Amino acid sequence: MRTSTKLEELDLYVWEGKADIVDRVARCMASFDVEVIRADDIAISPERTAVRPSLAIISVSVIDSGALILRDWQAAHGMPVVWVGAAPRDHDPSMYPSEYSHVLPLDFTCAELRGMISKLVLQLRAHSAQTLESSALVANSECMQALLHEVDTFADCDTSVLVHGETGVGKERIAQLLHEKHSRYGLGPFVAVNCGAIPDGLFESLFFGHSKGSFTGAVVAHKGYFEQADGGTLFLDEIGDLPLYQQVKLLRVLEDSAVTRIGSAAPVKLDFRLVAATNRHLPQLVKDGTFRADLYYRLAVIELKIPSLEERGAVDKIAIFKAFIASVVGVERLAELPDIPYWLADAVADTYFPGNVRELRNLAERIGVTVRQIGAWDAARLQRLLALARSTQPVPAEIAAEVLVDRSKWDMAERNRVIAALDANGWRRQDTAQHLGISRKVLWEKMRKYQIFDEEPETRESE
Repeated sequence: MRTSTKLEELDLYVWEGKADIVDRVARCMASFDVEVIRADDIAISPERTAVRPSLAIISVSVIDSGALILRDWQAAHGMPVVWVGAAPRDHDPSMYPSEYSHVLPLDFTCAELRGMISKLVLQLRAHSAQTLESSALVANSECMQALLHEVDTFADCDTSVLVHGETGVGKERIAQLLHEKHSRYGLGPFVAVNCGAIPDGLFESLFFGHSKGSFTGAVVAHKGYFEQADGGTLFLDEIGDLPLYQQVKLLRVLEDSAVTRIGSAAPVKLDFRLVAATNRHLPQLVKDGTFRADLYYRLAVIELKIPSLEERGAVDKIAIFKAFIASVVGVERLAELPDIPYWLADAVADTYFPGNVRELRNLAERIGVTVRQIGAWDAARLQRLLALARSTQPVPAEIAAEVLVDRSKWDMAERNRVIAALDANGWRRQDTAQHLGISRKVLWEKMRKYQIFDEEPETRESE
């Protein structure tokens, strides 16, 4: 009987060492479109593994012979490993690498082998889906393209990364990209932790884990965040909110690459990559004495700065808005509607989003749900949603300063010239910008500076 998970178009590289397992694996997988390849004496083609999902089955006798350094092997070939060995996993931890998490006994049955492979194939497909989703990240602006270039440059490094950015810019998304693009850690787990939401008194249990019976209520052993991230990436968001007494404990783990559970005396060796993120200025916190300098230097081996939505500009704003609208309305339903009205796209481009992409997504969801239920771009309804969104937003200091300036001090002739050009071109901004001989971005800036707002969008849309 075939398993419920489809195993077609799969390559199994078997490194058997002293064990006789290649033929057994081939017999167990004979009813599937799976190619079993003896990997002991061949070079694995990266072009082939990029096209077909691939797994490795390796005998622990290869470790005994000293012929294999797993980390180097995975870095070169980038695929999950299933270990086959006669000894239990905990028989002699010193001889097995920390990645020894997928294991089969030497006398494995076909059902056990198929079950293990099915599990890993599901993980591979989930990983591929996440990578495909991340590849759709909007990056039309120069600053975002530069950031993604930095991500590509440093993604495969094993060193710690510190990500800076305002609230809502997508720091976790960038951390996921760093994880997914790593040849080895990308195959392991991605564990995200909000350091600002750790309950007081539970730091040790949550991060270090605990042994069974170590305290009242510890009825089972528990892996902490450090162990959960072993073989993958640990993402610590809002690292600047971590208290000093917890910072020193984090630093100790990073320096020793080991953790000891509460109630245990045996340290557990770890191998994970740390990505931390903050919206605070850590060097200033170091000066203020609220953040350890040694931890900052340990975290900030590589630093990435995510631009705010305002820095990314109108092009990214509109593209992100349209992507969110499509996800809410549905691509097929959206295709049945007229294009997104130009006045709506322009209004989104003109709106300041202090919550960045997170806040823009909230607005897009409100508008998307309305459009999906009504089946039309109802200008009056959507204009009210835009007005409500703007009314709840704090105004940035530099814009507030401009608003407070008496209009008599403005260059009223310039303001009137812009309004006249807008009227002459039916308030179509692209045409108006060409009429004035300026870019559309400069026109937006002038309209914001002179407080020129859209009027009667329903009328202009119908035109």
